[in-house]
Amino acid sequence: MRIGELAERTGSTARALRHYEQAGLIHSERAANGYREYGESAVVRVRNIRALVGAGLTLEDLRPLLGCLDGDVLSRPPSERVLRTVRERLTVLEARIAAQTETRDRLVAALAAAGSRAHG
Repeated sequence: MRIGELAERTGSTARALRHYEQAGLIHSERAANGYREYGESAVVRVRNIRALVGAGLTLEDLRPLLGCLDGDVLSRPPSERVLRTVRERLTVLEARIAAQTETRDRLVAALAAAGSRAHG
């Protein structure tokens, strides 16, 4: 199937599919006319990629999980590898949230200080 059909069947965009391919998560063959041609198995893989990215994982997080992406990922218990990846992603997100919270608190304090000087 061509990229447009794969996009339609998976709720994705052609741009996202090209990005997934560039990241090494999906593969296509080139037809004689240069168009990308995807196998039927790409539908399941793309749906899994979209679900896992939607859950907060990055494409880089998914690279070690390539062997898991061709089945029904969401209906079976996660492997230890998947759990480890999710824990690592959560740790990164929590650190980012803490840094953003600290920045917000500094900005609030700076605005409060500027407000008290403007009124004083």
